Amino acid sequence: MQGLIRAIACSMVFVAQASVAAMDGKAILEMVDKNLTPESYEMYRKLINIEPDGRRKEFVLYTAKQGRDSMVGLFLEPPTDAGRTTLRLGDNMWLYIPDVGRPIRITSLQSVVGGIFNNADLMRLDFSTEYEVTAVEAQGKTYRMSLKARTDTVAYDRLIMVVDRAAMLPLTIEAYAASGLLIKTLRYRDVKDFGDGIRRPAVLETDSPLYQGYKAVMLFAKIKRRNFRDEVFTLNYMPRIKELR
Repeated sequence: MQGLIRAIACSMVFVAQASVAAMDGKAILEMVDKNLTPESYEMYRKLINIEPDGRRKEFVLYTAKQGRDSMVGLFLEPPTDAGRTTLRLGDNMWLYIPDVGRPIRITSLQSVVGGIFNNADLMRLDFSTEYEVTAVEAQGKTYRMSLKARTDTVAYDRLIMVVDRAAMLPLTIEAYAASGLLIKTLRYRDVKDFGDGIRRPAVLETDSPLYQGYKAVMLFAKIKRRNFRDEVFTLNYMPRIKELR
């Protein structure tokens, strides 16, 4: 009987510790989100797809985000893609192509730029919006956090995120499928002061065991806090996103 009581007590302690860890992890993840981007902002990005033979294809995008689940993007370069726009509302994504003249539904695992970055990477919402923390461990100068997708519509079923404890910014993220397959690794570097209290990595690199020899890089610039009208994040506004610049 005493052995059973001790076992129950130990189990309760373990559950309590896990609950505290998850709670602390939630606070850490929310701080990471806050440090990566303001709640509402605009920014410019250059995306570079690098093939095994060294060939590169580059894109320049203007992006605006409002709140936790609304984001639009405008392709500025190359000329063949200029004028295309994207919209994300929660789990829903669209691509507008001027020659087509209407929004087309797209998915998170597709990629409007090709290469390793998919639409979920290009139109990423706050991590705490899409994931819950299942475990967190302090490891020297970093936290190692396990994240589980809140729904099956999220691009990656599970993330392993390593966070700089001093800066409260991500260093690396391993993205896994529900099967446990490693899809890609994301690496943040070159922390830069963008002004107005925004200090975050200016470079995001990724590679994938599914695309041997391929790499992709995302460069961030001119990140600024800005509020937008609600109509900006609608299907009807997609042809007009260029007016925001």
